[in-house]
Amino acid sequence: MELRFFEIYRNPEYLELLFRGAMTSAGLTALSGLLGFLAALLLAGARYRRMPVLRHVAAAYVEFIRNTPLIVQLFFVAFGLPLLLGYQWPFWGHAILALTLNFSAYFSEILRAGFTTVGEGQLEAARALGVRPLTAFRKIVLPQAIARMYPSLNSQFIFLFLTTGVMSEIGVRDLTEAGMYIDSRTFRSFEVFFTLTVIYILLSLVFKTVLALVQRWLFAWQVAR
Repeated sequence: MELRFFEIYRNPEYLELLFRGAMTSAGLTALSGLLGFLAALLLAGARYRRMPVLRHVAAAYVEFIRNTPLIVQLFFVAFGLPLLLGYQWPFWGHAILALTLNFSAYFSEILRAGFTTVGEGQLEAARALGVRPLTAFRKIVLPQAIARMYPSLNSQFIFLFLTTGVMSEIGVRDLTEAGMYIDSRTFRSFEVFFTLTVIYILLSLVFKTVLALVQRWLFAWQVAR
């Protein structure tokens, strides 16, 4: 089999499509990951604090998201919700919402597991000192839980990033969509999807490096131990 990678890298249009697709995939994933993490804090906090009603709603939501495929969630958000609620967003807006919902469910379970690792003795000491429960959770439980579960959050983020190629199914011009377009013009499937594989690996390594730097900056006290 003759490999013809030059049909890709010698064409400025294809290189631009790949670059824009990579930036779209990375940008939407990063934004969704951040929003999903913030939502996960609320979900995990509601279940950890055993808030009436809210903890049951949060548990049901997490189980629903974790037991349905991402592509089904994406189609429901992109095509189902607009019909039900009468709104229309651009494709990338639907993708951000679907990814945020997906990220939040997985992140919340990791955070909830981290909350349980904080010793009860620390909370009893806080209560003895007159620290309010919410303050104790925010200043004692939350920092330790995030620091301990940070590697798991990183791994889950990278895994979810590698599944975001389904965004192309609703018209988002991400990296996968760019590859499919190039493949339809060149008919060089092996070369195109090998190139996509390399780009996804490089983006994953970039995310890992950035997240490692963030860990050293936020949790220097834990890394030093």
